[in-house]
Amino acid sequence: MPAMKYLKKIITCVLTITLIIICGCQDNNTPSNPSKATTDAEYESAMHIAETTPLGRYPEQLTYTLGKLSGANNSNLPQGETYENNAYTQILNEILNVQNQDIFEAADDQYDDNVSMVIAQKDLPDVMIVQDMDELQYLVENDMIEDLTDSYNNCMSETVKNIYKSYGSSIMDVVTFDDRIMAIPETNISDGPNLIWLRKDWMDKLGLEAPRTLSDAEEIIRQFIEKDPGNNGVGSTVGLVADTSLCGGCGYSSEYTLDIVFAAYGAFPKQWIKDEDGNVVYGSVQPEAKKALEHIHEMYEEGILDQNFLMRTSSNIIELIVNGQCGSFFGPWWAPNNPLMDAVAADPTAKWEPYLLATEENGSTSYHTQVPYGNFVVVKKGYEHPEIVCKIISVLFDYVRYEDKDNQAIKDYYKLNVDPTARPLAMNVDYNNALQICYGELNHVFSGVRQPDDLNLLEQSYYEACDSYLKNEDNASSEDWAAYTSRITACKILNDARTNKVESLYFGETETMVSDWWYLENLESDTYLKIVTGEADLDEFDSFVDNWYKTGGTTITKEVRRECQ
Repeated sequence: MPAMKYLKKIITCVLTITLIIICGCQDNNTPSNPSKATTDAEYESAMHIAETTPLGRYPEQLTYTLGKLSGANNSNLPQGETYENNAYTQILNEILNVQNQDIFEAADDQYDDNVSMVIAQKDLPDVMIVQDMDELQYLVENDMIEDLTDSYNNCMSETVKNIYKSYGSSIMDVVTFDDRIMAIPETNISDGPNLIWLRKDWMDKLGLEAPRTLSDAEEIIRQFIEKDPGNNGVGSTVGLVADTSLCGGCGYSSEYTLDIVFAAYGAFPKQWIKDEDGNVVYGSVQPEAKKALEHIHEMYEEGILDQNFLMRTSSNIIELIVNGQCGSFFGPWWAPNNPLMDAVAADPTAKWEPYLLATEENGSTSYHTQVPYGNFVVVKKGYEHPEIVCKIISVLFDYVRYEDKDNQAIKDYYKLNVDPTARPLAMNVDYNNALQICYGELNHVFSGVRQPDDLNLLEQSYYEACDSYLKNEDNASSEDWAAYTSRITACKILNDARTNKVESLYFGETETMVSDWWYLENLESDTYLKIVTGEADLDEFDSFVDNWYKTGGTTITKEVRRECQ
């Protein structure tokens, strides 16, 4: 139901109840102050509607304390705007009459430190984001957060419920404890396989063709280093940058990981997958992973892989890319937003292009599915209005997106690449196939099949940015370039690609994982990195596998298989 119709319905209900109360009071029991009785009844009615519906407005402003997950560069908010006063907080105030009061604002590890501190002190804000499943489990077990089942059922819009349903049961199962919903999850849309992003202007300068395979990409990187098209000095150009995690445990929403290299050998580390016999196995301990590690070690030895990747932080990697010292990295379709928008702004002559590498002999690309959830929103135990989080999500990801298409301030946020952390709840909620939906809608408009007015707010904002880019490609803003390159160029590659999806089967935490998984993860990371850098021989992989099974892996594998039955 459109919001305006919904608000009219609320007003009608309030007036009806008011008339009933007035009529019912025309007897000997009439209160001495009928106007106060009427006012109280109106207030209670409005509050009841607010507490039990997605868009019901609170009769007085509701201020909630918030543990705020922030982003880099103030989340790219326009100058003068804050996390407590921006287009998102203003629309929430207008529709719901709610306002966040941030108890702390922090990003990345600093945010996690703040969360750990308030949990240890048992002094939680009313609402906060939890980024770790272990912390969510702890909060549930220690009765520190509210049961959100009724809030979800009553105050989450049907559209948002359908969004969650697009992921199957797995996404809500992970926040359900003893049949009760204890947190609201962020969604991770299906990104498809990572692309390799290369400096096309360097390739043109050297007369290099687009890569089709991993071998092709390695040759391009080799020539970047040896022939110095970026004028960094011979041998000074950094090779393929990589994160020390090597592969993305949460899927392909990670940058600077080598999942495609592993996939070229049929390896899917950190994923629970089926082997050739149909048994659920852990990808990191399979023979295919050993072969992939051998190849990555060769890349490192030759200098194709960044020789200093062990010491790089994500900030340092971004600096290399922005400064033109590196011309290659693996990243998702949205890499133009971060880090490449800054790179193009710093050097408009830098031409970055995405390419999808084939992992199979028939030219197709294999990749594993990713974890469907990201962060979790929780509400402090005892907070009077736990429904507020479902209402906020319903406004931002249903009403604003589908009903309030003329909200120019939020349109501008998308065009200016304002980060999602600008929202009070630093999260995203969208359909599993949202990437394909958006690309399809934009493509329909550009081809004349549909009109811009047919698009939702998110799609309209991207259309306007892409249209602006096409009208002025040579002098386009970095924001318009990023919108077009991510939403059209990269998405077309993924849309047209031949891919093989390997299902990741388990994302939860078994009983033995609670006590032993941290050790096994460290064992895996240490072994992989030592093999890549040559600190350990390749045969160390076999010792690692044996040790992994002996120190909890066998039990955990059995537990995961039971969960997957």
